[in-house]
Amino acid sequence: MKKLLREIVKVPIDKKLIVFDLDGTLTESKANMDSEMALLLRKLLEKKRVAIIGGGRYLQFQRQFLGKLHAPQVLLKNLFLFPTTSTAFYRYQKNRWRRLYSHDLSVSDRRRIFAMFEKTFAELKYFHPKKVYGKLIEDRGTQVTFSFLGQKAPVPLKDKWRKEHADLKLRIANVLQKHLPDLEVRAAGYTSIDVTRKGIDKEYGMKQIKKYLGISFDDMLFVGDALFPGGNDFAALRTGVLCFEVKEVSDTKKLVRHILKN
Repeated sequence: MKKLLREIVKVPIDKKLIVFDLDGTLTESKANMDSEMALLLRKLLEKKRVAIIGGGRYLQFQRQFLGKLHAPQVLLKNLFLFPTTSTAFYRYQKNRWRRLYSHDLSVSDRRRIFAMFEKTFAELKYFHPKKVYGKLIEDRGTQVTFSFLGQKAPVPLKDKWRKEHADLKLRIANVLQKHLPDLEVRAAGYTSIDVTRKGIDKEYGMKQIKKYLGISFDDMLFVGDALFPGGNDFAALRTGVLCFEVKEVSDTKKLVRHILKN
């Protein structure tokens, strides 16, 4: 696919906006961003506009990303946040983060999603593990997310689970989608399945970025770790935006260094 790059040396450095996935790209799954990445992103914000799309809520973005970025206010004007798979948009204006839109699910839809998760588990004879870490199903307002090991599972366990049970996650997501044809179901993150309003995915998010920031797709670069078919970043490719695939956070650091040194 011409718009998908895997070699850093082929990545152009003239893009006006760099769009990053969060979990697995800038940070480990739901883990706080490390100091090295924070330093690299601060330097990047001096030269480029940066947008972040992730599955977590804005509060998760604050803890995991903003709270570790430590960027001066003058740089925050170049940063744009799209939590819960772009169902909300925040930008820094007048010395604070302001929400420009939020596409909440209705109460009845959220109840129906919970019920259809249970129906899907029963149909597939799936049983939750005996030990879980936090909530299994979380209502995020604009999105409902199921995590196989719980919302607070340690990263090493989630990484192990992902490698051993990727097919199971896709199978459950596919059956759930049949029960919720009017909503969007995605296998996301290491161990998660997200449900949002129909049409809400990374393609939608990229289109919102184009609309609100006035930047063409030709001037963007998307960076993510799940750009394979069925991955929650794959939809970004449908926009025609140039995409760079990373395998882990260290790959993202190498990419940012490549952009900075040129």
